[in-house]
Amino acid sequence: MLDIANLSRQFNGRPVLRDISLRLQPGEYVAIVGESGVGKSTLLNLIAGLDRPDAGRLALDGSDYAALDEDALTRLRRDQLGFVFQAFHVLPHLTVLQNVALPLWLKGLAGAAAEEPARQLLAAVGLGERAASWPRELSGGELQRVAIARALVHAPRLVLADEPTGNLDPANGARVLALLAERIRGVGAIGILVTHSLEGAKTADRVLHLTTEGLLG
Repeated sequence: MLDIANLSRQFNGRPVLRDISLRLQPGEYVAIVGESGVGKSTLLNLIAGLDRPDAGRLALDGSDYAALDEDALTRLRRDQLGFVFQAFHVLPHLTVLQNVALPLWLKGLAGAAAEEPARQLLAAVGLGERAASWPRELSGGELQRVAIARALVHAPRLVLADEPTGNLDPANGARVLALLAERIRGVGAIGILVTHSLEGAKTADRVLHLTTEGLLG
């Protein structure tokens, strides 16, 4: 379970997030929409443990972030989180297969123990035949599918997607969002999609609106 209670964050004295609360169970997939500047990416960074709140509580499966040092937060991100970025962040010096296997390598797996799950996820996202390709040989839509496979390969408890279709055309964007929803539900993870697109948000089970006043259902 993801438990967010009374979360607040400010920058240079300016409040960005105020008193945000949210509780999600495994298998729940929600979209968070809102205008630019209301703190959508800030909220994801807090949930990912990449930033610390000024007030409030964050806990994943009972692990309170405030009680974790930086090493423990790094382990939590490595083992329990999958992150899909708008800019893909696929590593150009690794093959497609190696990019997807990376989270498993970081957990200490090697050889077939890492490669077989990576191949299975690539097949699931329709890129089984591109395992040996280099990222430069793929389209934007294909790169985002690689990013989704990488985010899911280690069976994370929590999947975060920050504007994952922002660099894609509408057709590829729709395909990527449908695939992301399918895979999150398939592994029973908690999923949070941040998007500016109300149409894209409909792929989630429910839509939450982030405003300057807070998070509204």
